[in-house]
Amino acid sequence: MPERQQGADTPILLRPIGVIRTPYTDWAPYQPVEREEGVGKFHVQVHERYAQGLQDLDRFAYVILVYYLDRIEKEPGLLVRPPWVDREVGLFASRSPNRPNPIGLSIVRVHAIEGREIHTWPIDVFDGTPLLDIKPYIATLDSKTDADDGWIEGVAGKEHLLQHVRGIPHGHHHE
Repeated sequence: MPERQQGADTPILLRPIGVIRTPYTDWAPYQPVEREEGVGKFHVQVHERYAQGLQDLDRFAYVILVYYLDRIEKEPGLLVRPPWVDREVGLFASRSPNRPNPIGLSIVRVHAIEGREIHTWPIDVFDGTPLLDIKPYIATLDSKTDADDGWIEGVAGKEHLLQHVRGIPHGHHHE
């Protein structure tokens, strides 16, 4: 086995295992939006050579998709201003897609698997996004009961803010 070189600047080669198909060609939401069911087809197409790897995946309600954000053109800043709050936070304390390594991660529902296609929704990526990996979401491993909302806890109007982030329709009147 060849010796592996390690270092901060050593390139890493990743090969897509498929492609993500969505109705988003020019715009995509900042987070997956549950109400997006009716906006079009969402599915993952796994390349033929990886199709057998989908065996038994349909027994999981959710999967974790890892993908390459191939349309990022801006250099990432280490401080960012999330679009849904008037506050600057560290890049790694945000969900900004503009990152040193433009890798995305989404947890999506599996509605059906037909051949090498996983039918799903919602997912907040552009049509044609390269898929890097799929992992099953396992409730007893992946759900952390002591998780919190971090810096979002201190944001005024947190519940209203989270309705925007989740894409939940709501009124804008104050009680």
